[in-house]
Amino acid sequence: MKYLIYSLISVATIVLASTSLRGADRPAGEASCKATNTETILHAWCWSFNTIKENMKDIAAAGYTYVQTSPANDCFEGEAYEKKTLNLHKWYYHYQPLDWKIGNYQLGTRDEFIAMCAEAHKYGVKVLVDVLPNHTSFTISDVKQDFLDAVGGMDNLFHANGLNPIQNYNDRYECTTGGVGGLPDVNTENPAFQAYFIKYINDLTACGCDGFRYDTAKHIGLPSDPLDAKAKENDFWPVVMGKKPLKGSKVNNIDRLFIYGEVLQDKNVKEEEYGEYFGMCASNYGYVIRNIIARRHTSREEVANWCHSVEANRLTTWVESHDTYCNAHESAVLTDTQIRQGWVIITARQNGIPLFYSRPDGSSRDNYYGNNLIGAKGNDEFKHPEVVAVNMFRKAMEGEIEQLGTLADGQVVTVARGNKGLAIINLSQDAKEVEIATTLPAGSYTDHAHSAAFTVADGTIKTTLAPLASYIIY
Repeated sequence: MKYLIYSLISVATIVLASTSLRGADRPAGEASCKATNTETILHAWCWSFNTIKENMKDIAAAGYTYVQTSPANDCFEGEAYEKKTLNLHKWYYHYQPLDWKIGNYQLGTRDEFIAMCAEAHKYGVKVLVDVLPNHTSFTISDVKQDFLDAVGGMDNLFHANGLNPIQNYNDRYECTTGGVGGLPDVNTENPAFQAYFIKYINDLTACGCDGFRYDTAKHIGLPSDPLDAKAKENDFWPVVMGKKPLKGSKVNNIDRLFIYGEVLQDKNVKEEEYGEYFGMCASNYGYVIRNIIARRHTSREEVANWCHSVEANRLTTWVESHDTYCNAHESAVLTDTQIRQGWVIITARQNGIPLFYSRPDGSSRDNYYGNNLIGAKGNDEFKHPEVVAVNMFRKAMEGEIEQLGTLADGQVVTVARGNKGLAIINLSQDAKEVEIATTLPAGSYTDHAHSAAFTVADGTIKTTLAPLASYIIY
């Protein structure tokens, strides 16, 4: 499978430091490889298949190479009035599977999924689907009969420990066999379940899907993890990643799929072993980026450190995810402007595969759910000029090594890419007069986000940056 080889005006001068440092001089987790990632993902969170299709031209024009859908499987419906109103507060219902078949009342039908994929491919955009084999709905009685029959009945559906909620997430036995948030934990080591789930995966790819995000991936055991009483071997990941054969079943075209797992970082998480099977999300780096944009200053070392043991070209990065936005609203307090600043930082960088979470339409810092309707398009931030400019910059910088820098007491961040391009992010609420050392050729440049004019002379840019503004020069 592919990993996708990623007010007072103050005066300051920046010296750019190369990220090609080696050994003890390189901050932990900083990329040591020369590979570059050019991809970007739009997380069209809670958009219906038809809504994604209708907005595909804008998605492509904004420079995204992937669009990620919410879970496409048959899911919990709740009360009749909830199904009718599609209240956005019930977004987590589609994270409660009832069966592994394409289509649900929240996002659309299998035919609509096929049409969406076809439209995406017409514009050169690939489709990722969020999949969640680890658990079912809280309401076990609603699990569909076809699913039960396929796995050998209710007695074979869950782990022996699967109905016990996890108490200690750092205990690998509990973490991989117990219920996440109380959701019943599926016996993912049951070969009959694996075959039924693979059938769903293959149907998605046959319909046009190009890859997957595996939800709660760290809650599915690795070969080295403790065994549940109902499991003979922790082989889900070897089987679904094509490293171990399963009689009569295999994932089709595994080598062309982009796959990453939600392995949220914590104590006792086996990042390197998970990394043998798929790419991962850089959840700790997202936390760092949110702190940077919240306090409005940073250091080069802080920006550079990926906070992960796996190579950076195999990490999916984000400023925020649907979980950080919706669960306790950890990131929802940040303004759209701050989110854009973080996006420019992670997207201008050489590695990581950045994911832009589409916030609900009409949302504000006082009303996180905005227009509050599942299926609707998110707000227009996904195609803001700064977002579009850095998405295009990322593609144009293929093969160019990054150089990171800060100035103005850490209130301005720069990401240079070889001698070809430069991104500048003013985190401050004040204008900043700066001198930036650069290897860009001498001459005049027009910023791709705001059409601001910049001049490079004698290896220096002298300019005044507007408050809370990002600039993309190449």
